[in-house]
Amino acid sequence: MEAIVDVDYLVVGAGAMGMAFVDALTAAADVSVAIVDRRHGAGGHWLDAYGFVRLHQASAFYGVASTLLGGGRVQAEGPERGLHERASAAEVCEYYARVLARLSSTGRVTFHGRTEYLGDRRFVSALSGIRVHASRARVVDSRYLSPDIPALTPPPFAVDDGARVIPVNDLVRITHAPDRFVIVGAGKTATDTCVWLLQNGVPPNAITWVRPRDPWLLNRAVVQPDPAVFLGMAADTMAAAAEASSAEDAFLRMEDAGIMLRIDRDVTPTMAKTPTLATWELDLARTVDDVIRRGHLRAVAPGRLTFDDGDVRVSSDTLVVHCAAEGLKYPGLRPIWAPEAITPQPVRVGFPCFGAALAGYVEATRDDDAEKNRVCRPSPYANTPADWAAMQTVGGDASLAMSAEADLRNWSNATALNPARIPPDRADDPAVVAAITRLKEHIGAGRARLAEFARQA
Repeated sequence: MEAIVDVDYLVVGAGAMGMAFVDALTAAADVSVAIVDRRHGAGGHWLDAYGFVRLHQASAFYGVASTLLGGGRVQAEGPERGLHERASAAEVCEYYARVLARLSSTGRVTFHGRTEYLGDRRFVSALSGIRVHASRARVVDSRYLSPDIPALTPPPFAVDDGARVIPVNDLVRITHAPDRFVIVGAGKTATDTCVWLLQNGVPPNAITWVRPRDPWLLNRAVVQPDPAVFLGMAADTMAAAAEASSAEDAFLRMEDAGIMLRIDRDVTPTMAKTPTLATWELDLARTVDDVIRRGHLRAVAPGRLTFDDGDVRVSSDTLVVHCAAEGLKYPGLRPIWAPEAITPQPVRVGFPCFGAALAGYVEATRDDDAEKNRVCRPSPYANTPADWAAMQTVGGDASLAMSAEADLRNWSNATALNPARIPPDRADDPAVVAAITRLKEHIGAGRARLAEFARQA
């Protein structure tokens, strides 16, 4: 027996991109939506996040267009005094619960949690077993770029009997202080973990960091919801790119300009996913000097870490912390609108919530899929410096296509999710005008050089 649900859209996934799409779509069009998700509520991987995680970017850049995450506050104390607030995992989950409740209260959005999407507009409840068919709905697949996280991903290395290996989520529940922590991973999760341990009194010499690649990181101070700051950073980025001889040289020049950070000044990073990091976190991370750069960890046994080129001996009372899930996905770009599904993706470089919300607005305000794809183009994530150059090039083209449409330009300038927006009361601010002037001065040469680097990838 199969139930029929009569809705206009079936959105698969209630994570950040799915929720941003639904919020913008239903705000601009009188349509009905069913959302299905394997989890019990909205929020995606935040419902499974490790306890000490915070957004790596300002809260204002995250969430849905209609509802500001947080209060738009600037931190008045602590090591990030003067920077905009960043929500904790609990705050993000509570936010999405409120957003879902508001959407549901309209009577036009229904949520089906603990539900498996079967394809062909069909889904089944893991709780009741009831199968449902949204027979006429247009499918929106927001899972395309869903990240892998350690809590739900087995370690990418063998674990022998007797070895103590835990995902990062379990770190907050340990009851015995080991002789040594081995942190496995090169990304933001591993960096967060080292910083959190150090903040909680673990001495740097009790931490070993298995870092197969070193990362470039964005200085959080220059990625803020302030047009003078953000557009100033964009101007400095283009100026650095214009003078660079390679993608790697562009990053070194951006480091000199205070945009990019690296943990070890003696190692040139090869990873450029570029999450943001504050300088106080960088200072702590740099105190960990037992860093293993021998490629990927292959196996863990009591007292031993195995790499392709041999073993590293560690204390028998070592706790290995798995932070090595794949994280960001790189399946390649696809048109956002296709006959089989709408697939939200980032549009403006590095801001997925804005891209998904923009796609929702475009879906609500245009009828022809070819036209939608023309004005709302996907932008990739980056992995390497050359990828980053390609991301900037493709993302720049997407931004130009979007901003050429008056309604999209006006809509984008009205939502905090758009990092490049200029509120009306700041349009004549001398600092904003100066940043725009510098960006116009350097963007042509910078984009041309980045396009060269992208072709070399």
